[in-house]
Amino acid sequence: MPIFEYECSRCGRVSSHVVIGSRRRERRVCPGCNSTRLKRVMSSFAVVESEASRLQNFDTSRPRDESFYRDSRNVGLWAKKRAKEMGVDLGPGFDATVEKARSGKLIKEMS
Repeated sequence: MPIFEYECSRCGRVSSHVVIGSRRRERRVCPGCNSTRLKRVMSSFAVVESEASRLQNFDTSRPRDESFYRDSRNVGLWAKKRAKEMGVDLGPGFDATVEKARSGKLIKEMS
């Protein structure tokens, strides 16, 4: 069953609606203002980047705020990029440590 997003022409709220089989023409109602003046809009989506692409695009010269490290994929990214820039191979042990840090296992081991 597909899920479509609709924007209310009256209040501007975007809402998701499940479309079941032949009921595509069913009148939809805005959950915010009960208007039936809804138009279908493009749903939001995410772009997934590979680890290699994230590493290539990462700028080590820019400082990061604490919110950057709330995404576990960013743990160890700076160290990996700097090592690559300096031509240093930290080996598989480093990658294993980074993966433990990303998953939270490293902190559990240290406790």
